[in-house]
Amino acid sequence: MNYKKWLNILLVGTLFLTGCDNQNKDTQAKGKEKIIIATSGAPSPFTTVDKKGELMGYDIDVVKAIFANLPQYEISFEITEFPSVLAGLDSQRYQVGANNFAMNEKRKEKYFYSDPIFKNQYAIAVATKNNNIKQFTDLNGKSTEVTPGLNYATALELYNEQHPNNPVKIVYSEADLLPVLQHVETGQYDFQLIDKVMLSQLITEYNLNLKIIELNQDDTDRIGSPYSYLLISKDAKGEQLIKDINQGIQQIINNGKLSKISEHYFGTDYSPK
Repeated sequence: MNYKKWLNILLVGTLFLTGCDNQNKDTQAKGKEKIIIATSGAPSPFTTVDKKGELMGYDIDVVKAIFANLPQYEISFEITEFPSVLAGLDSQRYQVGANNFAMNEKRKEKYFYSDPIFKNQYAIAVATKNNNIKQFTDLNGKSTEVTPGLNYATALELYNEQHPNNPVKIVYSEADLLPVLQHVETGQYDFQLIDKVMLSQLITEYNLNLKIIELNQDDTDRIGSPYSYLLISKDAKGEQLIKDINQGIQQIINNGKLSKISEHYFGTDYSPK
């Protein structure tokens, strides 16, 4: 057999194998179920967009770690406004919501909650010179700025229903967390209900003149359990997805990956045990 004929046979064989390999890869990719994870890109450091325009944060890294152990899924992220995260889960446009979600009984009727991915403690932020607020019941008649739909807003709305004679003055806003806290610092609003870890981090990073009032257990129960979760669309696909996600969460707890992610963003371990 001459050299040219042998080379032609070799090239044809290589192209055939390459074609088969690409076809196999395409088949494998087509066999994966596509999952869209929605997030608002706030609050930091749970979900945020860096200076390069890339999505990052605790919740984001946790989701990536979970699905790294679930090869049957192909994930992508979409940034949208916070209310649209929930609306997208309602319509099944999104399959997972990653936005530092706390437990909320009303939401629990509409969505699947994953096992917890973060353990935290709630706190009240007030200006350093404010001595009028020392506990949750001191919030009567005081003003605050909240994002509609967040667990803090729901807790305060429920509290107002129970105390209609002197309710908390709630102003709804889509402002980021830093300016919201700065509004408390300057006295524009009286307080902000917030995760203690975020509050501590922001006070240190931006030298805010705020003090932290930790909530006791009774006050914490008014808001919900001190954990955050992923939300999963409540449909037939979601039933299997929640099982797989919870399996993935348990894996990254057992192998220490969740602790490492927490230490990276917060300097300590806030992973559930």
